[in-house]
Amino acid sequence: MDEERAEVGVGPWVGEWPVLDSAGAPLDPRYDPELLAHGDRRNVVDAYRYWSLEAIVADLDTRRHPFHVAIENWAHDMNIGSVVRTANAFLAAEVHIVGNRRWNRRGAMVTDRYQHVRHHPSVGDLLAWASDEGLPVLGIDNLPGSVALEGYPLPRACVLLFGQESVGLSDAARASAVDVLHIAQFGSTRSINAGAAAAIAMHAWISRHASPGVQG
Repeated sequence: MDEERAEVGVGPWVGEWPVLDSAGAPLDPRYDPELLAHGDRRNVVDAYRYWSLEAIVADLDTRRHPFHVAIENWAHDMNIGSVVRTANAFLAAEVHIVGNRRWNRRGAMVTDRYQHVRHHPSVGDLLAWASDEGLPVLGIDNLPGSVALEGYPLPRACVLLFGQESVGLSDAARASAVDVLHIAQFGSTRSINAGAAAAIAMHAWISRHASPGVQG
C-alpha cells in the first residue's frame, strides 16, 4: 500500500525545465519550480501537472460553469467537504456555506484550494446575494409537494441549495426556493445523504448544459 501511494502523480521533471530560457527569463510562468524539482503528487488532472496552485485556479476561472451550490451548515455537517469536492469536479462557479462559517474540510481532499467558497451567515443573506446576481434558488429535498429533479428544466445559471444532513432544508430555505426538487428513490431508505444528493443534482445540471452535443 505504501508503494502504491508513493506512485501517485509524477516525479521530478525529466530534462530541461519549461520555466526559464537560456537567459533566465520565464518561458511559462504557470509551472512551479518546487514541483518541477520534487515531483507533483497532487490529485489533479494530467493537464495541470507541475502547475502552481494560482495558475490552476486562474485557468479554471476562465471556464467555470454558471451554476452555484449552497449548503446549510447549522451543525457542522460532515458532508460539506464531499459537496465541495464534487463541485470542483463539475466546475461549479462557487460553493456557498450558509450558517456556521467553519466546516470540516477533510472530505474536500484539498479541492477547496481550487474551488471558490463563499460564506453567508443566514439563508436571508444567501437569498439577498442570489437576488443581486439574478440567480434563482432551487432547493433539493424530498418534501411533500416537491417536484421531480428528473426532467426538470434546470436553469443554466442558478443556485442549487441543500439542507443540513438528517433534517433537510430549513423552513426559511423551503419557503424561499423557487422550487424544491426531489431525487427519485426506489428502495426502503427514506433519504440519501447530502453529499450524494448534491452529486446527483450537479450531474443533472451537467447532463443538461455541459454534456457533449448538448447546448446550454
